[in-house]
Amino acid sequence: MHKPTLIFATNNQHKVDEINSVIGNHVHVITLKDAGIDIDIPEPHPTLEANATEKSTTIHRITGKNVFSEDTGLEVFALNGEPGVKSARYAGDQKDFQANIDTLIFNLQDKNNRSAQFRTVVSLIWNNKEYQFEGICKGSISTTQSGNRGFGYDPVFIPDGASLSFAEMTMEEKNKYSHRKKAIVQLVDFLKQYADESN
Repeated sequence: MHKPTLIFATNNQHKVDEINSVIGNHVHVITLKDAGIDIDIPEPHPTLEANATEKSTTIHRITGKNVFSEDTGLEVFALNGEPGVKSARYAGDQKDFQANIDTLIFNLQDKNNRSAQFRTVVSLIWNNKEYQFEGICKGSISTTQSGNRGFGYDPVFIPDGASLSFAEMTMEEKNKYSHRKKAIVQLVDFLKQYADESN
């Protein structure tokens, strides 16, 4: 089977590691750095879907190659879906995740409902056509941080059915629940189907 090569439109090595742990041997993923592209792609849109499309189409325009991107948001129900599309910049444009977590905990201090979900939207441009895949992980926001694995809001997010935060889990444990994994599995299934059809 021919293994397709895909550019992953990100500069975030944590996300690359997480996605490689799911994709395995089915797809050869190269990063923007591997592809020799050094740009910070804007994320100006009000939805995850539109930001994911912005990232994949920007890189596709530059390279003409098959590419995928993802945009992920933490959606907290008591905060009307915040931080959502602004998850990386919740406390400001400096993308300081400790400040983001502090802001989130502060904003939730008088709320009884701490339920939340991580939502990932993947935009794949394959043979010049866009496809989107979505993954959701439901859970809740803890009152204190725990764990030092993972990144972003992982120290305060506890997925439904678990007693540990994402930041206390190994990659294998996190992948049992991961929103990103759910979206990437759909991406891999799509590519496997394409590979089977072309054999």
